[in-house]
Amino acid sequence: MKKLISLSVLFLIMISFSGNKAFAGSAEEPVVLSPDDEKVEVYYFHYTRRCATCNAVEDEAVKALEEFFPQKMENGEIMFLSVNIEEESNEKLVDDLGVSGQALLFVKGEQKIDLTNDAFMNARTKADKYHKQVKKTVESLLK
Repeated sequence: MKKLISLSVLFLIMISFSGNKAFAGSAEEPVVLSPDDEKVEVYYFHYTRRCATCNAVEDEAVKALEEFFPQKMENGEIMFLSVNIEEESNEKLVDDLGVSGQALLFVKGEQKIDLTNDAFMNARTKADKYHKQVKKTVESLLK
């Protein structure tokens, strides 16, 4: 019961506060899905208004990818894309990946792993655990 209440409060906080970060997916640069069996694409789908936890999910994912896979990030084998789902230019990508709200997805070719729940539960309070989850997820796609 406490977990359900905590999740409900977390959800309300997520939609109440605002934050603003831009990576890929801005109105000028629509993100296009390009299923690639050679690349791991990490998508963080978010709304325009973001709370501290929403920002932490993104920030800590990027930190983990840069910590564990710096070379693969640099050469484009792993890509991180932050996508505002409220921007019309991202509508096709949102539809293609079946996203209906905030989500952290790891995609390689036809494989798609959703790490959203773990990300929101751990990004702010258990960053090390979250980093390990990101690492394990990427490694499973690199095999």
